[in-house]
Amino acid sequence: MTVVETVLKRTPEPLRSVLIKHRELLKFAIVGGTTFLVDNGVWYFLKLSVLESKPTTAKAIAIIVATIVSYILNREWSFRTRGGRERHHEAALFFVISGVAVVVNLIPLYVSRYVLHLEMPHVTRLVQEVADFASGSIIGMLLAMFFRFWGFKKWVFPDELGERRRDNGDVTRLR
Repeated sequence: MTVVETVLKRTPEPLRSVLIKHRELLKFAIVGGTTFLVDNGVWYFLKLSVLESKPTTAKAIAIIVATIVSYILNREWSFRTRGGRERHHEAALFFVISGVAVVVNLIPLYVSRYVLHLEMPHVTRLVQEVADFASGSIIGMLLAMFFRFWGFKKWVFPDELGERRRDNGDVTRLR
């Protein structure tokens, strides 16, 4: 039994029906949570070590690493019944959409650091780190997530190229 099936079996019925109906979004959110951890782990490792003076560069590298993980997980799990293009074409579209999402993700961090000057010596280290996390890992990531979900469904993994699923409410069809 998969993790999603286990969670859904323990979820109360009204919510379970909604989650099953929006299973792609649920899977996309789980992949997003995983890549959120990858992104922030790499970002803070780089930002607090070799790229201490370049937080935006560190964030961009972290996003690229997380995007590669995201492609693999989304292709093989979230949108596995969609798509149908040749893999290289699909991957190219995925990375173009993700590239635009990187820019979307970086805008709030850039504004926080270089427009609002929420960086040392203008503010304390704690304020800088909280502002970086809020702008780069919360606001930026949420904006990029909505853009990616829309772009992936529309261009990368369009339903009309894949097998259409029947909505029969069967939990086993969530794999």
